[in-house]
Amino acid sequence: MHVHLITAEDPLTLQARDRELIRFPQLTMPLLAALTPGSWTVTHTDEITHTADPGQRCDLVGITAATPGAPHAYELADAFRANGVTVAMGGPHATLMPLEVAEFADIVVVGEAETVWPRVLHDIERETRYTVGRHTIDEGTGANVEVLPNGARIYRCPQPASLAGLPWARRDLIRHGGWNKRWATSGAIIATRGCPHRCDYCTIPVLYPDARQMRFRPVEEVAAEVAAIPDKGIVFWDDNIGANPRYAKALFRALAPLNKWWTSQTTMASVRDDEFLRLAAESGCKALFLGLESVSQESLAGADKAHNRVSEYQQLLKRFHVHGIAVQAGIMFGFDNDTKDIFARTVDVMGEIGLDNATISLMVPYPGTPAYTRLQAEGRIVDRDWRHYNGKTHVVHRPLLMSPDELLAGYEWAKTQFYGPRHIVKRLLKSRTGLWWNIPRNVGYMRGLTGEVRSRAAMHQSVPAAQ
Repeated sequence: MHVHLITAEDPLTLQARDRELIRFPQLTMPLLAALTPGSWTVTHTDEITHTADPGQRCDLVGITAATPGAPHAYELADAFRANGVTVAMGGPHATLMPLEVAEFADIVVVGEAETVWPRVLHDIERETRYTVGRHTIDEGTGANVEVLPNGARIYRCPQPASLAGLPWARRDLIRHGGWNKRWATSGAIIATRGCPHRCDYCTIPVLYPDARQMRFRPVEEVAAEVAAIPDKGIVFWDDNIGANPRYAKALFRALAPLNKWWTSQTTMASVRDDEFLRLAAESGCKALFLGLESVSQESLAGADKAHNRVSEYQQLLKRFHVHGIAVQAGIMFGFDNDTKDIFARTVDVMGEIGLDNATISLMVPYPGTPAYTRLQAEGRIVDRDWRHYNGKTHVVHRPLLMSPDELLAGYEWAKTQFYGPRHIVKRLLKSRTGLWWNIPRNVGYMRGLTGEVRSRAAMHQSVPAAQ
């Protein structure tokens, strides 16, 4: 039998990211392919680089999608089902909104797929039938399947998946593509899963059972897989690779002899340790994504992210740069404590501390998160089109201290200022870290600022440009 796996990407998001220089493939489907029995033929399309073909012939199509990609995933599902192909859907949105997804798919996988995917394939192969209701399919793990009145099946497992003995992802299924194919990598991998923090906008605590209970792959298993990856560059798709310093340091020591370059994401709470940074640098770390999110301590506290301390930003950046590690910061606008001066303040602070790069976004209250629940109860969710929940093109909630239009214009103004030529020069002269890739990356972001973005940014005239 033949299963085709699709990593669905929202066309609006792809358009917004079209000129980005470096793209990393998603790991979910290559890992799911490794969990698929050898009796199945597996093919894969990651829409970061290629467009899925609904006319492809197969017995089963598996689709994973985040919330903004859900409507597009539904369109793909409809097209495949019209051709008589069984459709299974999983991933973040299926976990957040399983009953909605069940209207468009024959099978829904909630949460981590490792524990139930083999059973899904088993049931398809044997044409297993269940009556309407919930049925336990594994007494040991509590895995179950719920059959809805429309015939859709929802597979769940309340027990977190073990990361020990995890098969190696099928990187042979990752295809390069697009004008920036030289900057793509098949070296995606995970070492840990979960995060000890519970930021109110974050989906991680919703997606994983007991997310605060960090899980770790044995260090020797991670190092062996990294050593076998032919790519020089590695990206760890971990939620917070530094959450457990003891594990992280052991991992870095194991990576050091492999002569790789790698990047991942972590939090401020995990990088106040000089030994952590030194070992990361010695093991080949070139950059870390750090969710700084805001230069307003009040906004951070309101989002349950008070472990970030704005007063420490500059000193932390200096420590990163001393070790030759660049910082890609996550910056978000739209918190309840954000006032209209937050945009200029952010641009000024990030210039002064010498921030290398930033992923600048609008705060998105994803369904199932405390932020969404609160804003919905207050009647402040103004847009329920999931395509707009990408943090880049639309404001989906009503801010407290400005209008949605003012938030959108200010956000886009901050992007044009941060990635303006003078600001790039100012920041990188302070950083002087990884300039061989930092300069092209910044230029790529600058080139990605469309005329539409610049036009909306010009609406933000109440605050002078800060460069």
